[in-house]
Amino acid sequence: MPLILVTGVTGQVGRRFTKRLLEQAAAGTEVRVLVRDEERGAPFAALGAQLSVGDLREEKDLRRATEGTHAAVNIAAAFRGVPDDEAWAVNRDAAVALGRAAVEAGTSRFLQVSTNLVYGVSRGRPFTEDDESRPGGLLWGAYPASKAEAERELLALHREHGLDLRIGSLAFVYGDGDPHVDKFLPHSRDWAGDQRLAMVHHADATAALLRLLRAPGGSAGGSVSGRKYNIVDDAPATVVEIHQLKGAPLPEGMTERTTDDPWFGITSNRRLRDELGWRPLYPSMWTARDAGVL
Repeated sequence: MPLILVTGVTGQVGRRFTKRLLEQAAAGTEVRVLVRDEERGAPFAALGAQLSVGDLREEKDLRRATEGTHAAVNIAAAFRGVPDDEAWAVNRDAAVALGRAAVEAGTSRFLQVSTNLVYGVSRGRPFTEDDESRPGGLLWGAYPASKAEAERELLALHREHGLDLRIGSLAFVYGDGDPHVDKFLPHSRDWAGDQRLAMVHHADATAALLRLLRAPGGSAGGSVSGRKYNIVDDAPATVVEIHQLKGAPLPEGMTERTTDDPWFGITSNRRLRDELGWRPLYPSMWTARDAGVL
């Protein structure tokens, strides 16, 4: 009986992904979630998930959580507002330890959820999955740096130990009641009005991650194992548009400022489209507005 382990299920991406995974699970498939306490896991248990209570940073808990699993999905992340050492402990160290535990347990598939911020410095064009990480840029810090290191070390496990690794690299995720955009607005008050932000709606992020999880070892474009896929919509929004869509007043001077880096953070979704047939339900934030799902 296939058993899928999911981490990070109480986060904004994790809770939506796990709910849909449980709702769409094929007959005979079970889902196990790693949570710090039973109370936080109760909503998922009510939907049929197994609970594995433990800490992502404790290797004994990871070994117990991965026992008997067919696949692991690592969505856990320490994001904005946490100390740098916590970001490294969760985003790199725990992710790599989970990968090692998966290898030891014979887990046949590992989906690592990453971020498009790992690319760092712009290249004068949209980022593609073959671009290496170059530290720097407007939003560089411990979060993208630790995620980039996790990617490198997990890819080494793929090469050296046969871990069937797939990496889904998320743009700025929004919608479905997530306060992410509202929290972002104060951080953008000094940005240029024409600065664009690569985005993806939660519904589209979940659909893409499910495709990556379910994809067999090969696809029309070649094996997905050891490959990375950018998950981003078709039309990045400017910060002025984001304020307008949220009904927020424009910060003083924003419309007078222009960016000298129009390609900051912009990523291509061509690989995901061409190899796995993914298409965003909401190609832009405007279409999400029109559908009432902001």
